[in-house]
Amino acid sequence: MNERLRRAMLRRGLDIAGLADAAEVSTKSVERWLSEKGVPYPNTRYRVAAILQEDESYLWPQAVDKASLTGAELVSTWPRRQDVPKHLWTELLRQAERNIDYLAYAGLFLTEEHPDWIPLLREKAAAGVRIRLLIGDPDGTQLRARDDEKQIGGGVAGRVAAVLSYYRPMAGTVDIRLHDTPLYNSIYRFDDELIVNSHVYGILAAYTPTMRIRRVDGAYFNTYLESFERVWASARPLERIKE
Repeated sequence: MNERLRRAMLRRGLDIAGLADAAEVSTKSVERWLSEKGVPYPNTRYRVAAILQEDESYLWPQAVDKASLTGAELVSTWPRRQDVPKHLWTELLRQAERNIDYLAYAGLFLTEEHPDWIPLLREKAAAGVRIRLLIGDPDGTQLRARDDEKQIGGGVAGRVAAVLSYYRPMAGTVDIRLHDTPLYNSIYRFDDELIVNSHVYGILAAYTPTMRIRRVDGAYFNTYLESFERVWASARPLERIKE
């Protein structure tokens, strides 16, 4: 028995005849799928998955090309973060309904270059969206190391101080923690979308490769999400830091 298919049908209130009618196939076809004696053709798989509101890779994992699913997660790439279309940041923020996560040392460009960024964050917090911001710890060792690496004479710490002046008034409605971890990538999450800004030794983040990922199979997405969660667990709340 294909238990995943059976349970998906139950959740949607469909019996064999109901699914057959909705998918425009015979009841014998649905019976074969349930008994695992057959798998729908690709077009039918797609239609049935849409009817049941499930991913076809969940209903028929053996029939789906995992390599194709993995590749589908990579939506766009840019050679530099500053090449990301400016409207995309606030567009993704505006569309988010569940989770907004942000891991950077500062990410000051979001508040300086996007006047709608802070008002939109406030709206999302008021609507019940979970917002977690991870910003570099001004008292930690990593900011000093990054500053030495880029030879910008305290510029990283200054950018963190500036970005905290934007976010500190939001503490309480938005979860803010300060981290002291090496930053291999800045991660910006909007529900099932990520923008990942990779870091390259000695080069400012605005000039390093950036990619947009949309969760499909999770092979890319889940790796960065796990990284975020590990940093979040090791970071400390903003309130514990002296102003």
